[in-house]
Amino acid sequence: MPVEESSGVRNEGTGGRRSVVIKEARVLRGPNYHSYEPCIHMVVDIGALEQEPTNLLPGFPEQLVDLLPGIHDHQCSRGRDGGFVERLYEGTWAGHVAEHVALEIQRTAGHEMTRGKTRSAGEAGIYNIIYGYFDETVGMLAGKLAVRLVNHLIQPEEGFDFEAEHETFLRTSQRVAFGPSTQAILDEAISRDIPWQRLNSASLVQLGHGVHARRIRATMTSVTSSLAVDIASDKELTNRLLAAAGLPVPKSDVVRDVDEAVRVAGRIGYPVVVKPLDGNHGRGVVINLTNEAEVRKAYPVADSESRRGQVLVEAFITGKDYRCLVIGGNIVAIAERVPAHVIGDGTHSVTELVEITNADPRRGIGHEKVLTRIAVNDAAVELVAEQGFSMEDVPPAGSMVKLALTGNMSTGGISIDRTWEAHPDNIDIAEEAARVVGLDIAGIDFLCPDITQPVRETGGGICEVNAAPGFRMHTHPTIGEPQYVAKPVVDLLFPPGTPARIPIVGVTGTNGKTTTSRMIAHIFKGMGRKVGMTSTDGVVIDDRLVIRSDASGPRSARMVLQNPRVDFAVFEVARGGILREGLGYQRNDVAVVLNVAPDHLGLRGINTVEQLAKVKQVVVEAVPRSGAAVLNADDELVAQMRRACSGEVVWFSVKPDNRQIADHCRRGGKAVILEKGELGDLIVLVHGRRRMPIAYTHLLPVTFNGKAMFNVQNAMAAAAAAYCSGAPLHDIRAGLRSFTPSYYQAPGRMNLTEVQGIKVIVDYCHNAPGMKALGDFVDKFFDDVTGFEKPQRIGVIATAGDRRDQDMLDLGREAAKHFDLMIIREDVTLRGRKAGATAALIEQGAREGADPHRAKGIEVVLDEIDATKVAMSRANPGDLVLLCVDRARAVWDELQSIGHVAQAGAESDDSDDGPGAP
Repeated sequence: MPVEESSGVRNEGTGGRRSVVIKEARVLRGPNYHSYEPCIHMVVDIGALEQEPTNLLPGFPEQLVDLLPGIHDHQCSRGRDGGFVERLYEGTWAGHVAEHVALEIQRTAGHEMTRGKTRSAGEAGIYNIIYGYFDETVGMLAGKLAVRLVNHLIQPEEGFDFEAEHETFLRTSQRVAFGPSTQAILDEAISRDIPWQRLNSASLVQLGHGVHARRIRATMTSVTSSLAVDIASDKELTNRLLAAAGLPVPKSDVVRDVDEAVRVAGRIGYPVVVKPLDGNHGRGVVINLTNEAEVRKAYPVADSESRRGQVLVEAFITGKDYRCLVIGGNIVAIAERVPAHVIGDGTHSVTELVEITNADPRRGIGHEKVLTRIAVNDAAVELVAEQGFSMEDVPPAGSMVKLALTGNMSTGGISIDRTWEAHPDNIDIAEEAARVVGLDIAGIDFLCPDITQPVRETGGGICEVNAAPGFRMHTHPTIGEPQYVAKPVVDLLFPPGTPARIPIVGVTGTNGKTTTSRMIAHIFKGMGRKVGMTSTDGVVIDDRLVIRSDASGPRSARMVLQNPRVDFAVFEVARGGILREGLGYQRNDVAVVLNVAPDHLGLRGINTVEQLAKVKQVVVEAVPRSGAAVLNADDELVAQMRRACSGEVVWFSVKPDNRQIADHCRRGGKAVILEKGELGDLIVLVHGRRRMPIAYTHLLPVTFNGKAMFNVQNAMAAAAAAYCSGAPLHDIRAGLRSFTPSYYQAPGRMNLTEVQGIKVIVDYCHNAPGMKALGDFVDKFFDDVTGFEKPQRIGVIATAGDRRDQDMLDLGREAAKHFDLMIIREDVTLRGRKAGATAALIEQGAREGADPHRAKGIEVVLDEIDATKVAMSRANPGDLVLLCVDRARAVWDELQSIGHVAQAGAESDDSDDGPGAP
């Protein structure tokens, strides 16, 4: 979510400003740097209020408690109700107050949230406010309104009316919230640890991941037959099918005009019901019509709600209105629906009684609450008149005045639970009706004198079969016990023992993330798995690149989890995505942390390498007890992350005789180590006392005959992650041996090619730690070459403009240790710097660190393609050119172009017979 500024006017500098200003506001949708759970993160500047805690603000605590009395329930750090109010009177700061107000405002909308904290951002007056949310729109609006209220109580804002603003907030909250039916299913899914994602702004929700995913829209599921829904929507067809099955239904016929309706009503016999053929929620239904005039008057009402212009006229069945809920072929709940009404008290008029009834906190607008407010419209006024009252009359005490004819909850009706009272014959009829129509979830509407007696004997029948029936009359009956109808729905989608999650491997680190992610994905692809992978290259589904972009963030991860083909996920997790949105998913079964080195410092409040390690530690914190964290034992910052892991820790190390690993394995732990031998370095998987060889490093193409030690480490981490994810050893070996650093398998990651006899490596290296590892490889590259003069090593170097000056200087210094000739370029996107500024800093570092006895020159060529051309023109056959790229595809195409031109020239020379030819 983009950064959102506060709506108030910002003052430059704090000066004497006594207000809270929102500098940033973000929705973090998964485990993140600040919290294990999804939260809102706001960075606020409290200005001069840093010197004015709440005990120095006259009347502030009293006004706040008066407006939001629920604040009394906040415990804060005291661990008891009223703890926060005590803090208010003792003195606390405005940022902390805004956090609690945001939580309380959400609570007024029915979102019970207690998670929150406020911490200094390391600068005077600047605070990080973190608080939980259930719906991100509601959470963000609550934070903004909280800041406005705090500011208003300190310095009144002209035109600000908290009551009006709060009412607007509540209406918005109710509009974006899930309905009672959807929420009931979600609550049941969450209780079973089934993950979910909201797919639109309405009620379309995905339950589960990848191949296990199922979708719901309200109470319609991904296994609901669309044909059955069409049948249920056609009331005349439904009646014919039910009648053909021998089920009791009223006589009916479809009409297209009012005269035909009158003729059909006469043939069927009065009283009759007129309703739209394809309507819902009881809209347009007019019942108990006893003569032609009433039919003519009711017809336009039904016709206005008919989408296809067809109206159903059917016999009116006298009796009570019952809704039977059938799920998976079985009755799970029955509710008696009583039309909207008021009960006279001998004191208040009908209008006043409606107002009193609507004041019930359980009543809201539409389906937002368990009951709907009674709407007084022309039809209601007319119905009241038919009962002998006007809206201003005072009904006798105990008398019932109906305001609607149908018992639908959406028109203000109430429900009485009758689940355990129905006669077995009636249950059989309802279940058979659902089977005839073909619905997995069906609402069967019965009209009969008494559901406890057989309908076939007492009269009555099925007046409607509904697809996507509402649950709230069953989950929140006005009278009686609630029925947990969401359980059989989730059982239908995920029978006991059925998985809902796919395995997820999260890979993070400063360098090597993409290569390691690709190795893991390659291993499981070889096992026949449909792997979804995200990386800085894009989103890959089953070995096909479907989106080309930097996809190492949480949104891309959610896209993979939505894909119905994916049965295994590998996510490259970058620092930026964690800070921007969190992980984007709840947990990863295996977390891989490769290394932590100074990079991207000075961005989003992360200024030290220790803070950067805390950011990357989020993937370790997201490991469940049944999962594992694969950690680099050779990196101290990574090794410290073991304390944050709830599951098991699996080490990998290239250093021999690691005492920590030896002790770990002696206790039955797992590790991947490197053993020196006569035949070379051997990667070994150790599990307790078992020692299982994986492969010699020089046999893995990605290690360049064992010289690229950083890829040796990546391969070890990939092997450990694959083993923890259930891959057999022979598949791990096969995967690592067949994974090549070619441009087509790992674009931009150590891609080696040869152009005109010049060896060229294309890589994304962009920071000093990466350059050190790459430089060590460059130094070893020509170890096998004999001769007096070593081949030349040329490097094209660059980094992103949003790095610190020191990082650019360090990159230049490190590169100068390994190359004979350096060409410094810049990325197309300068990221806030002027053209040439980044290159100038790298050049300065290179000149400071260059070996005068070795360096032949340092050049600056800003354009990436031009720099590539210059590097190739300076090289001779047998030399090595290392291209640190930004646009790998463009550079690769340029190299192919240079090769083709050279080949064409050579062919032309071969065809020339020379000057002596005839």
